[in-house]
Amino acid sequence: MKKKLWIIISSIVALSIVLVFNYNNHTNSESKPVQFNSTINVDHYNEVKTFETSIKLNAIGDLIIHEAVYQDAETSTGYDFDPMFQDIKYYLRNADITIANQETILGGDELDFSSYPTFNTPQVLANTLKNSGIDILSMANNHTLDRGEAGVMSATQYLNEIELDYVGAYQSENDRNKHRVIHRKGIAVGFLSYTYGTNGVAVPEGKDYLVNLIDEDQILKDLEELKPKTDFIVVNMHFGQEYQSLPSEEQIHLSELLANNGADVILGHHPHILQPVDWISKGQGKESFVAYSLGNFLSAQIDRDRSIGAIMQIQLTKEIDENQEINLDVSDAKIMPTYNQYENFKNFKITPLVEVSEQHLSDAKHWFKQKKDHIQSFTKRVEVVPYLE
Repeated sequence: MKKKLWIIISSIVALSIVLVFNYNNHTNSESKPVQFNSTINVDHYNEVKTFETSIKLNAIGDLIIHEAVYQDAETSTGYDFDPMFQDIKYYLRNADITIANQETILGGDELDFSSYPTFNTPQVLANTLKNSGIDILSMANNHTLDRGEAGVMSATQYLNEIELDYVGAYQSENDRNKHRVIHRKGIAVGFLSYTYGTNGVAVPEGKDYLVNLIDEDQILKDLEELKPKTDFIVVNMHFGQEYQSLPSEEQIHLSELLANNGADVILGHHPHILQPVDWISKGQGKESFVAYSLGNFLSAQIDRDRSIGAIMQIQLTKEIDENQEINLDVSDAKIMPTYNQYENFKNFKITPLVEVSEQHLSDAKHWFKQKKDHIQSFTKRVEVVPYLE
């Protein structure tokens, strides 16, 4: 009994000593003033701030949905274009912004689907494009009015419903006046789109907004209005001569006009085959990049040249220096050749050119080298690559 009492008394004494010790330490620590390091002296209000950011822009050529293409996509419940893009969508997604040239109008089934010379394409193609990485469609081309005003209205309504941007064809004047600007990583990129004509189909009176025609004065006005709202401007031009391997004088003239008035990247369509790319000097050490024709990306046209397209990639960089001046740069141009593969107008799919089998294209490596040499005809400052990383 005495032993147990002794243990209890010893425990109480020990606990009391610990409590007193901790209290004294806490009291002493509270009474000590906080010591500041006088050597730290940072003025966050006046320190020099700099900023740099870059994005990748991808672009593809003509999506011409001939009857054989949409019939190949037909299923028991509608249409499915996903398999055609399965082998290429990784490279479309591998960018911050990707734009495509939608050559045929997405008018929908109410207007009946049709092929050359007056196209109408299943609208679900747009879903495939969006799921494959496409952010915006260029719609100004010679087939924009193939189904008249109804085709444009139906197509743009559907694109609005699935939230896929478009440029070059519009529902109204108000729609046309809404600047197409996409923001990525602190960079604002504006888009414009124009076509040389509409295959003789007259634009309805008072409805010029349905399609943007190439008019130099209007283009310069559009560029001037878009400049303050963007860091970079991309212009899609449906111009040139079909199946010509080199750009025409008009293509070169218009591209120089665009570059010297604010366009940073010019994307050409309509020839349906690849043409060379180039850099256009616009003074003060700045340059614009032009791809005169990106060729066909998906179609049922017959001919090796018309089956070889490309994914173009360019880097856009924005830098704010120590003087708070903004420097903008276009650089690192790359082209990845692609191939539009099919058998007896069935099993359409798009693949990297270097992956095409001998069965579908004899000596793909030879074609790759030939296209590389051709693309680099005007400048070597573009890298032609088998794959975009």
